Amino acid sequence: LGVMPVFYLLLNFCLLWVRTHKMVKDKIADRRLVYVCCFVAIASCFCPNWVLAQVDTTKTQRLNEVQINARKNNFILKSPTPVQIIAGEELKRINSLSVADAVRYFSGVQLKDYGGVGGLKTINVRGMGSNHTAVFYNGIQLANAQNGQVDLGKFSLENMEEISLYSGQNSTFLLPAKAYGSASSLYLKTQSPIFKAEENHQFKIGLKGGSFGLLNPVLSYNYRVSERTSLNINGELINADGKYKYRYKDLAYDTTVVRHDADIFATRAEAGLHHLFRDSAKLQVNLYQYNSERGIPGAIVSNKFRFNQRQWDDNFFVQTNYQTASNKRYQLLLNAKYAYDYTRYIDPDIPKIGGTLDNHYAQQEIYFSAANQYQLTSFWQISLATDYSRQELDANLDNFAYPHRQTWLLALASEWQWQRLKLQANLLRTFVNDEVEKNIPAGKKTEYTPTVLASWQPFATSELRLRAFYKSIFRMPTFNDLYYTLIGNSFLRPEYTKQYDIGITYSKNFNGTYLKGIALQSDVYYNRLRDKIVAVPGGSLFRWNMMNLDAVEIKGAELNLQTFWTFNQVTAALKLNYTYEQALDVTPNGTAYRNQIPYIPVHSGSATANANYKSWGANYSFIYTGERYDQKANTIQNYVEPWYTHDIAFHKTFETKGINYRFSAEINNLFNQYYDVVLNYPMPGRNYRISIYANF
Repeated sequence: LGVMPVFYLLLNFCLLWVRTHKMVKDKIADRRLVYVCCFVAIASCFCPNWVLAQVDTTKTQRLNEVQINARKNNFILKSPTPVQIIAGEELKRINSLSVADAVRYFSGVQLKDYGGVGGLKTINVRGMGSNHTAVFYNGIQLANAQNGQVDLGKFSLENMEEISLYSGQNSTFLLPAKAYGSASSLYLKTQSPIFKAEENHQFKIGLKGGSFGLLNPVLSYNYRVSERTSLNINGELINADGKYKYRYKDLAYDTTVVRHDADIFATRAEAGLHHLFRDSAKLQVNLYQYNSERGIPGAIVSNKFRFNQRQWDDNFFVQTNYQTASNKRYQLLLNAKYAYDYTRYIDPDIPKIGGTLDNHYAQQEIYFSAANQYQLTSFWQISLATDYSRQELDANLDNFAYPHRQTWLLALASEWQWQRLKLQANLLRTFVNDEVEKNIPAGKKTEYTPTVLASWQPFATSELRLRAFYKSIFRMPTFNDLYYTLIGNSFLRPEYTKQYDIGITYSKNFNGTYLKGIALQSDVYYNRLRDKIVAVPGGSLFRWNMMNLDAVEIKGAELNLQTFWTFNQVTAALKLNYTYEQALDVTPNGTAYRNQIPYIPVHSGSATANANYKSWGANYSFIYTGERYDQKANTIQNYVEPWYTHDIAFHKTFETKGINYRFSAEINNLFNQYYDVVLNYPMPGRNYRISIYANF
């Protein structure tokens, strides 16, 4: 019964949060209260099993915990789809403040960054667009029906255990249906408490500071509730004035200017409850809250350097997942989530009747999923997953549609494995129903999309593997695409994509003096996208229309190489990534036919190297992005220069009076290069960060 106060605490937390936040419309508060209560009630259904799973610890014997530390190369190289992972110590070493900074080191990724600590940061994988990449947080998707984009700058690395990127889809077999519904997937996995024998409490405090007025205190607490139950609570505050120097060119003159209006003040709070049942089934509950106020730095054009726009964000979700033991013939995965996202945007420069532009948006989602896996024979297993979600959007705009969307997904998958050959196939059925309170709804849509994956080891004694996949998928137009006042088009068709990939993987461990291991991934791919949704000018420059126009053809190649070394007491690792990508506009009779699409470089890559000696560590990273164009026409007027950055970091760990300390010093953009990721949104030059953490 000791677990019941925990759920009582969760329920009161949700209800208190409902009552203390302003809504755009009064009816939101009522609906959200119902949703949260229903969600917590469903989560509480696990309580009887959980309570029965508790045992009298005075009559049981504590087993000594054994931690296994190993690289995940074996999983990566056997995957039938390309997968890249940054986890554990590597996440701590790289020069990164948020998830957005970390994903820059993946091949095939373009990060659209508008500059500064608080600037919007979205991911684009293999030239498909940010809306084609699904972001999952502890296995459940972070959805945004309003604009389809997830700002990765909001997610801190302080509580992150692993970041993984799958091109195509996750090759793990037991998945919710949503995991099959995107062209690529980014998975964020938070840390789970690990306790030593006779240890019940863990604390971590940290402080990070640096350039642009950055101040980032961190606090984390882990508590062992019982032998099988643990609680993790962590939070942080981020404050930065966002003032950094950049170079502005006016005709033939270069001027060094200070960036203004890129400040941010944000808080993040998370709580995670983890329980392991006696039969090894797992239950996890997560609460997440993020609040921020930030300036909106605009494009530096026509000698305009100051901007008055501001934005407030309030993001909250509670989610739970339950999974039976992985060694059972039948496995079950249950997920549930409630999410609420509130945004306020003001622009004093745009006058309106009664004041200036002051827009409010409130988005809600409720989501349930059940996935079943059954082992038919020693070489054949099947899976059936079904998902349901309801999303709605409210705003204070004139003549707003007030849309809500219901989505049902059904995924049937099968996997065969004969000796060295592994095959997977799945069929996804998607049914979407849009309804609105005003204007014309998009109505109902039903689609069937297949995927086939294969992995083959041609030689029994070799670590060489071949892989390939084909995937057909689509993405629904967002609420903004369909219903934004004076711009949206409710008759838009989805964007359809077809993906083809052939790759090779190789790994080898050595017993030599210096080189200890090598891991290689190489893939060539072809993507075809049709009915791409674009905004085109309407009757005036102040009114644009959303239309299905473009067709895009993408041909590319990726290379990922990792090596591991030992020199006496020094351990080192070197990672190289390279991407070649030809992403062409092939719209029939288009004005930019066979031109490279905007912001996709032909050549890009990164390199990271780290070395550790006793309690000392050093890390070096290099990122290169080749020449691009900021418009559809590949002309000299639209040319964007290539850029590259060098970052270094040094780490030191030590222990005093039972407290473990970690000290880090970083220098980013070492050679002070001035560059734009997005044209006219200058990025910071050389900058510094220092951090210290204490674990006890």
